Amino acid sequence: MTDATDDDRLARGQARLARITGRSGQEVMAALDGIAPDFARYIFEFGYGDIYSRPGLDLRTRMLATVAGLVALGHAERELEVHIGSALNCGATREEVVETIMQMALYAGFPAALDALFVAKRVFAARGNDAPAPVSE
Repeated sequence: MTDATDDDRLARGQARLARITGRSGQEVMAALDGIAPDFARYIFEFGYGDIYSRPGLDLRTRMLATVAGLVALGHAERELEVHIGSALNCGATREEVVETIMQMALYAGFPAALDALFVAKRVFAARGNDAPAPVSE
C-alpha cells in the first residue's frame, strides 16, 4: 500500500527521469510489471525521486558520477548506455564522458574502461553530430 508521500516521490521520480533521459520510463515499469513491479517503483521513488532530485550537485555532475560508477561496476552495459546518453542530455560533452571513462581505468581497470569506451562510441554514433540541448534543472 502506498500513501500520498510515496505517490509524490513516484511522480517526482518519473518527472526527473523524463527530464534526464527524454523518456517516460513507462517501458521500465511495463518490463518489470510481470516480475517485480515494486522494484520499478523503487527505481523511480528512491533513485530519481530522492537521489537525482537532491540539491547540491547539478544533473550534469550527477550523470558523470553515474557514468563513473557504472564503469567501475564493469557489468552494467545497458545502464551505462542509458546514462552516457543522459549525461549528454544534461549538458556533458562527449569529451567529458570520454575523460570520465578514461579516469576510471585507474580505479576499475583497463578492461572496464575499454568496454565503456566502446559503449560510448556506440552512443555517440547513434546520436550523430547533433548534440542535444542541455536539460534545465
